[in-house]
Amino acid sequence: MNKTGKWLVLGLGLGIVLSTGLVGCGKSSAQSTNAKVANKKTLIVATSGTLYPTSFHDPKTKKLTGFDIEVVRDVAKGLHKKVEFKELNVDGQLTAVKTGKADMAANDFGLSKARKKDYTLSTTYKHSFNSILVRNSDDSGIHSWADLKGKKSAGEAGTGYQRLAQQLGAKLVNYDNVSNDVYLKDVKKGKTDFIMNDYYLQKLALSAVKDNGLHIVKNMYFTTSDDSGGVGILMKKSNTKLKHEIDQQIQKLLKDGTIKKLSEKYYGADVTKQPSVHIDKNFTIKSQYKGQ
Repeated sequence: MNKTGKWLVLGLGLGIVLSTGLVGCGKSSAQSTNAKVANKKTLIVATSGTLYPTSFHDPKTKKLTGFDIEVVRDVAKGLHKKVEFKELNVDGQLTAVKTGKADMAANDFGLSKARKKDYTLSTTYKHSFNSILVRNSDDSGIHSWADLKGKKSAGEAGTGYQRLAQQLGAKLVNYDNVSNDVYLKDVKKGKTDFIMNDYYLQKLALSAVKDNGLHIVKNMYFTTSDDSGGVGILMKKSNTKLKHEIDQQIQKLLKDGTIKKLSEKYYGADVTKQPSVHIDKNFTIKSQYKGQ
């Protein structure tokens, strides 16, 4: 949190000089920091490392990879920069960007109006919609939105999905940056009842975990106020120069088809285009969140 100094003003003229000097100094300092971040040779990028297929470790090579990871690597390559990834949970990623411990975060982040207040957002490079995973044996008792009330929602604390689940009356079961198979097994066992997440992520998670005993509810596709702007990279609010450079590279990678190829590799679909499916609901996620 920024500290505000208190000045004892001795005379109107002195007050004006001090005020002008402070404003000029602050602006110059911000510009200097902005340029310093953009000129760094190595970009520090916050991500999860556990979110398949956008940020995960290849089972064979153990190397960090995924759709967002490879987009960031290609962006950095175009800027002639190196990349260092920091693996954190969602709250940790956001905090790292806000405090400057990471230059940006890439982890299937929705570019929402709410996030625009706190972060600088990149150009969108992924479009999607959301879905709900339930058990095969009993559909988790979910056939309509009203059925979510009282059911146990699996997710990470503070995410838009858990906030929405709480709005709809579900009980929250929060996890801390665990892999997809843990989520799926717990729904199958009945420890939890459903998972809200990106459709493409859910579809691929199902195909990656054999005999999972789960399916996606087909008549309950939805979007939210958090993800209606698509997916991209989050940066510190003041890093406008870095945003400009990153946006240029993203647009270049979209134009030459690089991001399309990456999306087809990791998602099995071209997520650079708006999806053409029936969206049953569009939810506005409220700011109030109890986190339990």
